[in-house]
Amino acid sequence: MTDLIQPSDTTAKHPATGRSTMEERYSRQIRYSRIGLEGQKRLQDSRIAIVGMGALGTVLAQHLVRSGIGYTRLIDRDIVEWSNLQRQMLYTEQDALRLLPKAAAAAEHLRAINSSVTVEPITGDLNSSNASQWLEGVDLILDGSDNFSVRYLINDYSLKSGIPWIYGGAVGATGMTMTVIPHETACYRCLFPEPPAPGTTDTCDSAGVISPIIDIIASIQAAEAIKLLSGNREALHSTLFQVDLWNHAWLPVGISHARKEACPACGMGQYEFLDQQDRETVATALCGRQSVQLTPGQSARLDLSSMARKLSAAGNVYQNPYLLRLDLSGGMTFVLFPDGRAIVQGTEDTTRARSIYAELLGI
Repeated sequence: MTDLIQPSDTTAKHPATGRSTMEERYSRQIRYSRIGLEGQKRLQDSRIAIVGMGALGTVLAQHLVRSGIGYTRLIDRDIVEWSNLQRQMLYTEQDALRLLPKAAAAAEHLRAINSSVTVEPITGDLNSSNASQWLEGVDLILDGSDNFSVRYLINDYSLKSGIPWIYGGAVGATGMTMTVIPHETACYRCLFPEPPAPGTTDTCDSAGVISPIIDIIASIQAAEAIKLLSGNREALHSTLFQVDLWNHAWLPVGISHARKEACPACGMGQYEFLDQQDRETVATALCGRQSVQLTPGQSARLDLSSMARKLSAAGNVYQNPYLLRLDLSGGMTFVLFPDGRAIVQGTEDTTRARSIYAELLGI
């Protein structure tokens, strides 16, 4: 679902100075010698897609729309909730009260910030069946998803289409980011060959997150995007850049020689996350039960006691030898089984159920 509004004439004159809107609006950025007027024109002609309009995505979108990227596509499946407001910088209490989709709310605010660029929101769940449609026609893809399945999908699409992408992730007070130039740099799968098993990694729901780490990781991603799109590829940091704010640690890990010829994706051209749907979590509404069952595409064997400890931060947890139940806000419950299968009770909305599953288990 899209709502596309074309920008106003970017060559219109500023009423006070008579100078072109672009030169007036972006004057401080143009004065930075590494960008200049030519670099600004490149930004104006650029097209990007941001996947995920949560914490990272909102910071990314603000930086890049304000910097004058000519076209920005926003992709997100979720709605604005009260718990988002602590770290998802674009949204307001009114967005949560209106139950606005994140992509739509973000587009509304971004257009108010910069009416001279095009913003296209897409409310939906990015998957292998729509990736070629929703990610086509852009110069760069930015990861704001905090979702492993989506990252491997983006990585495959990037390699197959030749479109660069910038990975970012953050949880607790730590985060990391890397820039992938297809068939030049290491790809995401060179460093992380397979997705982690469901429930084996921390998420913002299980471990929490502080907002400053979001700003830092997304700002590094945005800076990389500006370098790349303004014609300054040589300035890319070319590392797996890791930050631990709580312990004051900055660790850029060199990955210039990390590309693997045996990598299934960039080495062997096997795009299984893009070409196959059997790895995706399947969501099925259970007739007459106001519940959605979720079956992961990747087999798992979960330690329910360990999961109970992780998820206790997200709500009241009940556990027995056969399942774990987590009480969620809004009268919903999340029931998790040792094989990774789950049932979200209290909704028949499969998109919402998939979002809850991803938020809690990190996939």
